[in-house]
Amino acid sequence: MTVSVTTTAAADRVTAADEDPYVARVKEFAEHILRPAALHTDRHGVPPERITEFASLHLLNHAAPPEFGGAAIGRDGDRRLHELIAGGCFNTWLVWAQHAPMVGRLALAHKGGTPLSDLGRDVLHGRVVLGAAISDVRRFPDQFITATRRRGGWTFTGTISWVSGWGLNSALAVAAVDGSTQTVVTALLPVSDRTHATHLGLAAVSGSRTERVTLDDVFVPDADVIAQQSLTDWRTEDLATAGDTRPQYFGLADTVITELGQERHPVARQVAATWRPRVAQLRADAYELADEAKAAGDERHRITERVATKVAVGEALATITRALVVARSGRGITLTDTAQLHARSALFLLVQGQSSDVRDAQLTNLAR
Repeated sequence: MTVSVTTTAAADRVTAADEDPYVARVKEFAEHILRPAALHTDRHGVPPERITEFASLHLLNHAAPPEFGGAAIGRDGDRRLHELIAGGCFNTWLVWAQHAPMVGRLALAHKGGTPLSDLGRDVLHGRVVLGAAISDVRRFPDQFITATRRRGGWTFTGTISWVSGWGLNSALAVAAVDGSTQTVVTALLPVSDRTHATHLGLAAVSGSRTERVTLDDVFVPDADVIAQQSLTDWRTEDLATAGDTRPQYFGLADTVITELGQERHPVARQVAATWRPRVAQLRADAYELADEAKAAGDERHRITERVATKVAVGEALATITRALVVARSGRGITLTDTAQLHARSALFLLVQGQSSDVRDAQLTNLAR
């Protein structure tokens, strides 16, 4: 287990974001639209109308500045939005979570004076839904998207392990590697006849429209390149992505604990009462540690504790989702019950954004 930090200020700020009228609107949407449809969405896929609804709520550019019609939501509000949407419908959250961080990244680039392409501006205006293809860089040199320098741009070639939201997204954010220089090139590219999808059967988040996508020598002009950095620098930055426990864990945990608290069996309600403060402390630890690292400007700041917290949260989710299945008895494993849906979502979180360091920590914990 992780060593608790001494303050809960970050977590308190995230919770207090509910008082923001914009966050309150999204919370109502998550409760009354996403949650009731979650089982149907898991079986039949995120429907196109969700994108229309997200656009009307400015959730396609919530991190963009007002000049692009965005909500300019801050770090605390952003965390709360991820908690709420993940807690309402995990499949829908995954589709949105592929897109939303790239909006923030483009907004920061724009703020720093980086010229934006027409496609980049469309993303900030919320006119384009992005799929994300970033994580294959972690597998270099065994498997990765190849970036080859061409006059005026790059050619991207290879097979992306998975892209969520396929059929809903009209462009991709792809991280490819120039093997000759070990440079990571991250760029936007439109979905076209040179991007070919293959069905990917998943046991969890099966409604997220996740496919394996092959890029057939896709040319990317320099204007659509978001960043170029050394592989070493990319891996250093990736420590925060892989090592920190992100809001989706706590959104799912809150939903599971709430459902346990509503069960008829008194011991199920006792499980909820036992685990709610434990998860609250883990949430406080996770957000404080992540904020400390950001303030320190050091991706390795207290990284052992950050990874330990992530492992502890994964174990907590495994426990409480298992408890919900037990409490529901036989119906807890039917496709019409949320217990099995939440349990599979928790399994997905064990491997999402998993670096080799995180995997080693997870397995070491299980070997005890």
